[in-house]
Amino acid sequence: MMRKPTAGDVSDLAWFKSSYSGGNDGNSCVEIAIAPRAIHVRDSKSLGGPQLALPPAAWTDFLTYASRDAEA
Repeated sequence: MMRKPTAGDVSDLAWFKSSYSGGNDGNSCVEIAIAPRAIHVRDSKSLGGPQLALPPAAWTDFLTYASRDAEA
């Protein structure tokens, strides 16, 4: 599900950068915020831009897929 956050949403979420984001240059970072009913994902270069909100089960499936792909 894609959504554009409102000002209230942004202040309520605690964002942090993925440990797998592109190095130390800060130019290609993915940030996530964990909420009770969704894991939110955004591009750190576009803080006010679109976000992806995934239910916890879908996030787990994604991590499993991404980890398997990274090992190949």
